[in-house]
Amino acid sequence: MTKNAEEFLLMTTFPVLETERLLLRNVTEEDAPHILSYLSDEEVMKYYGLDPFQTLEEALDEISWYQSIFKNKTGIRWGITLKEQGEMIGSCGFHNRVPQHYRSEIGFELSKAHWGQKIAGEAINAIVRYGFEQMEIHRIEALIEPLNLPSQKLVEKQGFVREGLLRNYEFTRGKFDDLYMYSLLKTDVENTAI
Repeated sequence: MTKNAEEFLLMTTFPVLETERLLLRNVTEEDAPHILSYLSDEEVMKYYGLDPFQTLEEALDEISWYQSIFKNKTGIRWGITLKEQGEMIGSCGFHNRVPQHYRSEIGFELSKAHWGQKIAGEAINAIVRYGFEQMEIHRIEALIEPLNLPSQKLVEKQGFVREGLLRNYEFTRGKFDDLYMYSLLKTDVENTAI
């Protein structure tokens, strides 16, 4: 294990990432009303794998999951905020981290009010860089439903490659879902700016 990977495993302070327009930060219980606001939207939740949230308790449960994956070092989830506002408008991060294989999945969602502004791409670019440089991830995977064309376009713009279709891979919201497997390797981007 490299020094950066060891440091990530020992980390207790949540890393804050900054981009031109965004501050990616730790999610706290105070963010629950904002999370409920956008995760109660049917369009935002269409491919999320859960029913739209209806209660503040569901938002608090989501925050607990974010905190548990960081504590257990199986992932990390950042709240996406615009620098000048501070209010959470989405989240992104890594989950299902498998350190011995230097691999993790990526996930993201964004409030509908901020779609089409290249915010998700900016956030993903920052966390991909962090994953490769600080977490010693070699392979980042994105699992995306075939009908979720916007997310497919988004990861493809970031350099992800579609590897194939995982048939009936997940059972969510009362049905089996096929998922495309996308990946981005550290070696794919070592000689290019991401």
